[in-house]
Formats: sequence, structure tokens, C-alpha cells
Amino acid sequence: MSKKTTHKRESVSAPETAELMLKIRSHQKSLSIGVPHFDILQEKRVPITPEGARQLIARGHKVIVQSGSGKHARYSDKDYSEVGCQIAYSPEEVFREANIIIQATPPIKEEIKWLKPSHILISPLQLHTFKRKLLESLLNKGISAIAMEYVQDRPGSYPFVRAMSQIAGTASILIAGEYMSTTNEGSGIMPGNIASVPPAHIVIIGAGVVGEYAARAAIGLGMEVHVFDYSVERLSRLQTNLGVRVYTSTIYPDALRRSLKVADIAIGALAPRHGRTPIVVTEDMVAQMKPGSVIIDVSIDRGGCFETSEITTHDNPVFTKYDVIHYCVPNIPSRYARSASIALSNILIPMLLDMAEAGGLIEYMWNNPQVRNGVYIFKGLLTNVDLSERFNMRMSDLNLILPAYR
Repeated sequence: MSKKTTHKRESVSAPETAELMLKIRSHQKSLSIGVPHFDILQEKRVPITPEGARQLIARGHKVIVQSGSGKHARYSDKDYSEVGCQIAYSPEEVFREANIIIQATPPIKEEIKWLKPSHILISPLQLHTFKRKLLESLLNKGISAIAMEYVQDRPGSYPFVRAMSQIAGTASILIAGEYMSTTNEGSGIMPGNIASVPPAHIVIIGAGVVGEYAARAAIGLGMEVHVFDYSVERLSRLQTNLGVRVYTSTIYPDALRRSLKVADIAIGALAPRHGRTPIVVTEDMVAQMKPGSVIIDVSIDRGGCFETSEITTHDNPVFTKYDVIHYCVPNIPSRYARSASIALSNILIPMLLDMAEAGGLIEYMWNNPQVRNGVYIFKGLLTNVDLSERFNMRMSDLNLILPAYR
């Protein structure tokens, strides 16, 4: 006769479990999240993917997605509805149903009429194109607004900027290779290292994230890489991160000119902390570049670092000057909408879940100074120093006014 044994379980009773869950959820706030769709600036990204929406809905949150929002990223309305999203058929409906509005485009004047004081707007800001009149309208609505590019995950690190910069840096090499082809009237040089064929030369101006990922892609193809930057520290960090030695130099006009003369590709990847990107490549330098060479000015969204650069579009992306092909399209990540959308969603979903667990935006900001850095409007008050200086407007210190709302 077998002897029946019992195993002691280290667990709590059902009533204790229920009490524990009640304590955990006592501060959690149910969020109502809206994703409108504005077909402007050739924006193709969607900030929340169906998989991201699934995570939010599983935690009890409501997600309203405007019909067609994900079409360019190859997400259908059915993809969203199958995970439990509510499909709206106008941006007005999204704004009416949701308290948190998330969009991949900067605020536009068309949406002002739908905003109400309870709204939290999360979007890019794009400081260089932002208008005073729009800012005043947003302030008058009494909303709170978070700029993606100012949000930090640790001091000095900007996750949204980093993710989009990684895409833009890698994409710049793919785009350059496309326009170097003979069919696109380029030099006909393949951006790689083929046996018995000299490798293509690339000059990368800027050793930040864009420059690093452009260099990674170029090295992977076997290109000869030259990187320039004002900062010796950034150049040193890039060398360490790449794990291989590439030619690096601080930005001296003569050294830059010599490298550009033999370059098949030139990438503009400078990103100033404030204001316009400095022009470091003069028109005369461009005139001395090889016929059929390609310039990809990723810095064009901040003015560009080539004197010959002019903003182009995804529909008409290039122009030729001095027999050099110029690609100056802002928002390169939108060209790869699916990858960019996944990257945005992967950053936003943990933020939203943490905000809900904290009990709302105020408690979330109180415990997360890095996210607080991204708030440029709080309950109708301007809290961003860059906007304050640009438009000469009074700014409120969020660190000082936030305790009054706890």
C-alpha cells in the first residue's frame, strides 16, 4: 500500500491574495488612449502597434485608433480591432473618447478645436518648425503636453531620439547606395568591398548615434570610413562602440575638404543641442566633390550641415548640384514605417503602463524626473526652457509647481 504524501505550499489564501491584489491596484489608473491620424508631412509611422495595444488592453486600458492610422506600416484596422481596439472614423472621435492623445506628428492647428484641459498630448515637438501662435493656442487650452524628443530614460539619454537616429543612420547608407547606382545617374560605384575593386569612400560628419549607425552599416559593407566631429570625446566613444578602427578627425576645414574630394558618399549627421545645425561643408567644398557622389543630409531637419542642402520630400527626394546628388528629406525613419513604428511603440508602452501604475501623469512625473524633462506644457503652463527662449515667453519651473498638484 503506497503511502500518500503531502507537500506544503508556500502560498497565501484566496482572501489574502485578493487583498494583496487590491493593494497593488489601489493606485492604478485606467487610461483611455487615442491614436489619431493626420496625413501631413508625409508621416507614415503609427506610434502604437497592434501588439503594443494588446498589452495595454490586457491591463484594462482603452485604446482608440483612427481608421487607417497603421496602413503605411502595414497594420490594418482589423489588426487593431482583433486585439480589442476601438476603431474611430475621425480624429474628432478619437479626441472625444480618449484623454491621452499619442501621435507621430507634431501638434497642428487643426486639432486645437478638439483639445480639452483633461487631455495629455504625447508627440514630437520639432522645435525648429514650431510656431508661437500654435504654442499660445495649446497653452490656452489648458492641456498637458509631452515632447518625445525631450523624454529621457536616464540623464543624458533620449530613447525616442536614439531609436529614430539608429534607423536614420542605418537607412542613410541604404539610401546612398540606391542613388549611387548607374540607373539613378550616380557614380556607378557599389557601396561595398568586392575582390580586386577599391572600396567606396564615405565621409560621416557627426559622431553621435546617427553617425555611429551609419558607420556600422558602412563598415559592414566594407567601405572606407572617415568620421568628423567637433568633440574628441564623441569620436573616442564611437571608436570604442564600433570595436574597429576608422579614420576620425575633429572638424578642420582643410582635413574635411581633402576627405570630401575622394568621397563617394557624404553623410550629414550633426545634431546641435540648441538651435540650427552649423554649416560645416561650404558650397565650394561640394563643388570639388566627385561627379555622381551622393550627399545624405540627415541633419536637414535642423537646417542641414551642407551649404547646398535644400529640404526635399519623400515624393521628390533628390536634386543635383555641381553634379553631386543631394538627398535632404526630413524624417528618414518614416521611409521605414514598420520598423520605426515598432521602435516608437516599444518605448511608449512601458511609459504608459508605468503611468497607469503610478496613478496618473502627476504621480508618474513626481517619481520620474527623466520623463518630467519631456513635459513642455503642464496644465496650460509653459515649462520648456527652449520654447521660452525662442519665443521670449514666461516659463514656469515644473519642479516648483508640481508639488502643488499632488
